[in-house]
Amino acid sequence: MAQGHETQEFETDFWKDAKNRKSWDEIVPGEPRKTVPYELTLEAIQLYCRSVGDVHPLYFDEEYARASRYGGLIAPPSIHIMLMFACTPTTDFMRSPGTINAGQSWSYNIPARPGDTITMQARALDKFIKKERLFVVHDNVFFNQRDEVICSGRGQTIRPM
Repeated sequence: MAQGHETQEFETDFWKDAKNRKSWDEIVPGEPRKTVPYELTLEAIQLYCRSVGDVHPLYFDEEYARASRYGGLIAPPSIHIMLMFACTPTTDFMRSPGTINAGQSWSYNIPARPGDTITMQARALDKFIKKERLFVVHDNVFFNQRDEVICSGRGQTIRPM
């Protein structure tokens, strides 16, 4: 259960504001994407964990987590997928329906924790056409409120036509 926090809502309707997103032609490599901070609650962590079927006690059992090397409850590393959408406005091109993940690589530094305010730095690095498909290469770095890097990654997506 939440510990005095309500889950900060973020838009999960990927069709909302779809017409306001940049098309592949409008994406400028190197240009930072607009992002928004997100307060990660215990409720959000546990909802995510239940949704993906990961019920490890590090995410649910305070006593177990306190006795671990982490010293308290943490979020699973894969939560960056949820954070990627929680930290972007509805007009972000990565939310475009029809986007296909064409591969990614992530490095994890420290765990995100309940109560962390997560910020993301994101940008497109490159774009290219291959076999009549529109690709964008992008990177994302997630920070906590102490400017510590939680994780960073690079990936490619195939953009909708």
